[in-house]
Amino acid sequence: MDIQKIVVEKFLRYIRIDTCSDDTVTDRVPTTDIQWNLARQLTDELKAIGLKDAIMNDKCFVTATMPANTDKKIPVIGFLAHMDTSPDFNGKDVHPQIIEKYDGGEIILNKTSKMKLSQIEFPELQHYIGQTLITTDGTSLLGADDKAGVAEIMTMLEYLVNHPEVKHGTLKIAFTPDEETGMGIGHLDVKAFGADFAYTLDGGGLGEMEYENFNAARVILHFHGKSVHPGDAKNVLVNSQLLLMEFNALLPVGQRPEYTADREGFFHLHKINGNVSESSAEYLIRDHDSHKYEAKKELMQKSIDFIKAKYGSASLDAVIEDRYFNMRGVLEKVFHIVETAQTAMRTLGIEPIIRPIRGGTDGARLSFKGLPTPNLFAGGHNFHGPYEYIPTASMEKAVMVVLKIVELYVNK
Repeated sequence: MDIQKIVVEKFLRYIRIDTCSDDTVTDRVPTTDIQWNLARQLTDELKAIGLKDAIMNDKCFVTATMPANTDKKIPVIGFLAHMDTSPDFNGKDVHPQIIEKYDGGEIILNKTSKMKLSQIEFPELQHYIGQTLITTDGTSLLGADDKAGVAEIMTMLEYLVNHPEVKHGTLKIAFTPDEETGMGIGHLDVKAFGADFAYTLDGGGLGEMEYENFNAARVILHFHGKSVHPGDAKNVLVNSQLLLMEFNALLPVGQRPEYTADREGFFHLHKINGNVSESSAEYLIRDHDSHKYEAKKELMQKSIDFIKAKYGSASLDAVIEDRYFNMRGVLEKVFHIVETAQTAMRTLGIEPIIRPIRGGTDGARLSFKGLPTPNLFAGGHNFHGPYEYIPTASMEKAVMVVLKIVELYVNK
């Protein structure tokens, strides 16, 4: 069985299905109906390879079980990937380009727009010289986040079906909606899913593994002004846009995303909209350290209180809401699942790259729901935009890593 050929074929098939989620929708899951198209296809494919309990529920979750083929007592392992793509960039009409034996030079994504991939901007390309790359054509994202993970899990299952001599315990599978909006994974019934622990395949380049992520909050602000004709504005007009600008100036410039790295947290002005009468903004608060995270929320609240004290309590409505928390504390209690994944990589000649996620992952919320879930690489780079690409060898190695994890737990 040619693992690379099969995983690439699946990946190319899945990315042609538009599954973009919508982060403006907050009252339903899935946030977009188009996610059902991939969910239906995956359900059919799972049944076709013999996973008879494959189902698609009313929230667009696809789940299935691969029964154990050994009587040995082995933990039930889950594998998850998300079906939706980011609303940050166009995910429709994906036209992938296959660059065989990348030679290290510039890759022209789109001649019309003169968009290109180069090692000057993206130095990690140097690690893939001589390999086959799949890129966009510059008009859409690629969808490796996380259809690469979906394809890799499906390929793992097909391999095990076609090689019954490979012993394994019970495996639980889930393909989920709305990871990119943060709306989806909260609807997964962890108890019914039935895994002892799990892995998401939603990471980046070869060897990446993450068991630590940001603590995260969202802040929704609505500024209320008073609009009058500017010719008669003296001592009357209150410009809500200027209130927002004054508020933003209260937050530390050095703690914006563009000035932070590694475990440094930030305040991120994510969205803004407004006019003289009404303006709104959405901020994201992020930090790995729980104490620093709480301090950031406190500073945000003090800034809110300052504006309300200066311009009146009716000038600003604000909500600060926690979204997810750092999963490291949960995973440290069952660290064998991290160590086993590291062993699997090293056995295959892949050096694990352990780094904190500067973002979130479904695994964080699952971990706090009782399903410890670190994140493994799926192989892609430059997610959420037209510069996204993935080496085909990295997809093959991701499949080999999860197969090795399954093998290691059989042999423990």
